[in-house]
Amino acid sequence: MDVRPVIIIGTGPAGLTAALYTGRAMMKPLVLEGHEPGGQLTLTTEVDNFPGFPDGVLGPELMANMKKQAARFGAEYLPVKATAVDISKRPFKVTTEKGDVFHAQTIIISTGASAKWMGLPKEKELSGRGVSTCATCDGFFYRGKVVHVVGGGDTAMEDATFLTKFATKVYVVHRRDSLRASKPMQERAMKNPKIEFIWDTEVTEILSDTAGVTGIKVKNLKTNVVTERQTDGLFYGIGHTPNTGFLSGQLKLDESGFILTQNGPETNVPGVFACGDVQDSYYRQAISAAGSGCQAAMKAERWLESEGIAH
Repeated sequence: MDVRPVIIIGTGPAGLTAALYTGRAMMKPLVLEGHEPGGQLTLTTEVDNFPGFPDGVLGPELMANMKKQAARFGAEYLPVKATAVDISKRPFKVTTEKGDVFHAQTIIISTGASAKWMGLPKEKELSGRGVSTCATCDGFFYRGKVVHVVGGGDTAMEDATFLTKFATKVYVVHRRDSLRASKPMQERAMKNPKIEFIWDTEVTEILSDTAGVTGIKVKNLKTNVVTERQTDGLFYGIGHTPNTGFLSGQLKLDESGFILTQNGPETNVPGVFACGDVQDSYYRQAISAAGSGCQAAMKAERWLESEGIAH
């Protein structure tokens, strides 16, 4: 049986940083890339908040460079998705969609969280050109503009409040006539003079030209009246779904499905570590994900040493 020191499930800034650090530690990491190699940053055009790039960097370019850097130190990549793991005993077992089985002494999970989309035509095509699932990533580009946020929970209220730092007006479109967000988040948003609520309403269509989003069509769910609204940006504040289904309940998760960690990247199973958005529902930034990937790699290396396992 070929047992690897470490298998990294997922990429993105967390997984690729973990690959870099485990590669430098001579752990010969095997990286199962999944169906979205590079993670959510591959859907982002300009990344202005990753340190070291004073003029910004394209998301796909940043991920390609991180991948090359880790490969230089021996990271091996497979463009497959992990569909099951057995972490009940060591060596751990990882099964892919192709039926291949790999064994490892440690596993680093960096499968991320997928933004929830509304399923509207052109929404993904317009991602980065007026449609966004990350207000903290893209808010700066809407300085002096009008934006709409969809949602009624904490994510939507956080996004709307954050966007008032840049936009002249923020409209919150919500299907109901009351919010699901926590009371403090509701109060903060409702007291903000830049935020206005559009109740009992859903977005039915995104309007655009060659440059990007120009407006939206919305329907009042009580009157069924459809109207057009001008907007420079449409932000989805309807949350994220952590990609943890393949774990089949073997790790402790919070109520939203994010992996619970302690002491940085440690899970409740010794030798299994998690990093990036799959265990972080709060920051969700490329730099914080990369930092957690570094932590996971260092913890995995030290765990192997503590167990007396050569690598």
